[in-house]
Amino acid sequence: MSRVVLVTGASGGIGRALCKRFLDAGDTVLALDRDEALAQSLRVDFGGERLEALVADVSDAAAMSDAVSAGVAARGPVDVVVANAGGALGTTLARTDAAEWRRDIDLNLNGAYYTVEAVRQSMIERQRGAIVLIGSVNGLTALGHPAYSAAKAGLVSYTKALAIELGQYGIRANLVCPGTVKTPAWQARVDRHPQIFEELKKWYPLGDVAAPEDIADAVHFLASPQARVITGVALPVDAGLMAGNRMMANELTLDPL
Repeated sequence: MSRVVLVTGASGGIGRALCKRFLDAGDTVLALDRDEALAQSLRVDFGGERLEALVADVSDAAAMSDAVSAGVAARGPVDVVVANAGGALGTTLARTDAAEWRRDIDLNLNGAYYTVEAVRQSMIERQRGAIVLIGSVNGLTALGHPAYSAAKAGLVSYTKALAIELGQYGIRANLVCPGTVKTPAWQARVDRHPQIFEELKKWYPLGDVAAPEDIADAVHFLASPQARVITGVALPVDAGLMAGNRMMANELTLDPL
């Protein structure tokens, strides 16, 4: 059955993979981005038959409500919402000022809240819906970018609140927590340090890092009927990073694992 799927941050590496995954499954996608040119480029890349480009900054509650309302008027009520928009500014506390802290919280935590709020009442009235938030392993342990990490940690609690409050209406809410993902957002760092992905792989038990399509596949599963009794979960999609620290274990045991 074809569904209407709202994807925020749709023009980014993970966002594009999400749009493609749902379109390939026969769904209609409301592809929302704050950059109008990028949002419209999705129509060029994927065609406009089942994709509606929306423009809003997720940290602006009124703009989000208006944009989603326009999408619903054009394509119908939202069945699945994927709150994907996010980003990080300050790398450490010493390098983070108050404005950067607010921006990271507004984008990554408040933005997810405003996204869900734009569809929550409609889902309640229709007695169904799937919510998937995109978090990060940064929200599960300390890996730098403290404001971003604090926001992503907040999504863990927010997801549980959604699950317990909305379950009675047939609405599920889950959180996907990616580790390192090879997206264009890394390009500046790759330009400075071409071997960065190869060096990062040693921290991952599977010896690899995720592609955007890996995240899209996990999201699609959690939004699908196959996950009908899964709700309130924070799922790392991280090549095993959150399972433990193999390199530290080697040093503790003095015996390579």
